[in-house]
Amino acid sequence: MARRTDSSDEDEAELDDAEDDGPPRRSRKRTGRPTPARGRPRPIRGWSREGGTEPDPASSEKDESARPRIFWRARDSLYFAPLVALAIVILLVVCLFAFTQNWPPVYVVESMSMQHGSSDVLGDINTGDLVLAQKVPNSTIQPYVVAQQNGYSTYGEFGDVLLYAPNGAAGTPVIHRAIIFLQWVPSVGGYTAYGLAGRPCGNASGAVYATPGTTTRAGVINDCGTTDLKSTLDLFHIGWADVNVSIALQPSLLGEHSGYITMGDNNIGGGQGTYDQSAGFQLSQLVEPGWVIGVARGMIPWVGALKLWIEGSSTTGEVPPQSWQFLGLSVAGIILLAFGLHYALRVEGIEDPRRKAEEDEEEEVEDLPEGNASRARHFLRSLRPWGASKDEAEEDDDGASAPPVHRTGAKAAAPSKTRVHRGRPPPKVHRASKSKRPDPEDEEL
Repeated sequence: MARRTDSSDEDEAELDDAEDDGPPRRSRKRTGRPTPARGRPRPIRGWSREGGTEPDPASSEKDESARPRIFWRARDSLYFAPLVALAIVILLVVCLFAFTQNWPPVYVVESMSMQHGSSDVLGDINTGDLVLAQKVPNSTIQPYVVAQQNGYSTYGEFGDVLLYAPNGAAGTPVIHRAIIFLQWVPSVGGYTAYGLAGRPCGNASGAVYATPGTTTRAGVINDCGTTDLKSTLDLFHIGWADVNVSIALQPSLLGEHSGYITMGDNNIGGGQGTYDQSAGFQLSQLVEPGWVIGVARGMIPWVGALKLWIEGSSTTGEVPPQSWQFLGLSVAGIILLAFGLHYALRVEGIEDPRRKAEEDEEEEVEDLPEGNASRARHFLRSLRPWGASKDEAEEDDDGASAPPVHRTGAKAAAPSKTRVHRGRPPPKVHRASKSKRPDPEDEEL
């Protein structure tokens, strides 16, 4: 009897070579296929000409119902920004009207009569400024000679600045400073100067006023009188330019009524001040309290220069050059402040979290790589009934797949990374067991 040789090791090597050289043989026994789900089959999405996929109506309706509903916001409208701007303007106008009790509440300074020089001085009234005219009781108005005693000043000088209608007529109001209030005395045809009583006068040290040529009712000449004045009233050291003002007490010029002597801070020349009721000016008679529109109480610098420029006013050239520079810087600062507030509030996250989540999804879709291959890859991944593996997700994000590994024999190196199958999963193959094959020599025996 011949001895049986054990060739199991050689047979196993041959089987391994056969498996590597060709595809594995399928088992004759078929595996059971999964029973298809009953009901309406899932529709297959079609490809559009642009390379994308047509939306699935059923899935889109399901997604819409599952997603939390985001309500419409007012700021999503195209009219939101204009309406907000209009609301802010209306609110400002209402607040200004409530403060001034006047309509209109602000006025544009159209001349340089109130400037302290030819340049723009912040805090003073310059050409092109917007001045708020507040309606106040007449008893609270303080002219220059009265405010000088108690130290009350506005816009760089003593006394209140009045906005009044010249001679009480409708038209462009005048904005000048009240200097002194004169009371008309019909019985003597003269005036009484309030606020000068007890002040140094004449040739005294620090004299404030003088009344040369004034005679009393008894016929005595009084150069320091304050009542029944009919000749001349001289005021010393008035205004920022420290000028003298000589007032001719003539009813034909001042009018036979009581009122304020007014003068612009910049109406000076040759050391003398030109008041509104002077013979060479005659802008108005004594300003009666009923002609006063309001008292200057606050201002918005430089903004009124735009109105003068748009209207093509002849006084546009009187706007100081510094005003245009300050106006440009202010506009630029407001724009930068608006953008800063916008981005600051956006970073803080004042938006609806649902709206923010939707915007993040839209940004992710926009960031996807372009191309038919990328769209097809995402479409196929959405059709799979199983989730994509971590390696596949990383592969899709990088936009490149691992190169295929070719085996040349049984001793070929195994791939360092398991390949992920795409599309349909690989079929299960039942391999024959590696049992010892019958020896041919035994069969012969």
